[in-house]
Amino acid sequence: MAAKTERSIKVVADNRKARFNYEIGETFEAGLVLTGTEVKSLREGKATIAESFAAGRDGELWLYNANIPEYLQANRFNHSPKRPRKLLLHAREIAKLISAVDREGMTIVPLKLYFNEKGRAKIEIALARGKKLHDKRETERKRSWERERGRLLRERG
Repeated sequence: MAAKTERSIKVVADNRKARFNYEIGETFEAGLVLTGTEVKSLREGKATIAESFAAGRDGELWLYNANIPEYLQANRFNHSPKRPRKLLLHAREIAKLISAVDREGMTIVPLKLYFNEKGRAKIEIALARGKKLHDKRETERKRSWERERGRLLRERG
């Protein structure tokens, strides 16, 4: 029997700043409630989730400040680029995320926006705790040392 191949996903937007600014905890995969023009804009690969965050409202989870630009061919039927978008998760997961934000002062940060193997738009979100300045410096030091160590090993053969 053939080995199973890697999941075929098309990443639309990646939040690289999140791993630097936050200590990433548990991750979740959530669906998004989108309009047709938003999906078409995402399929063109246009989206930004760098400054976005998720928050609970009335027992539901919403994604705020994610920028999906207008689809150019959709004249008057277009969407608002930064509108709040509802996230689709199981009720238990929503309760867990909202309670972690309320009790422990954590943040819900989006990590990447992608289309899964079925062609559905998904977003990977994570419970995260903000890093202090000294933690960020330590992360940068470790990354710099790993880069330097790799160079030294390559030079020696």
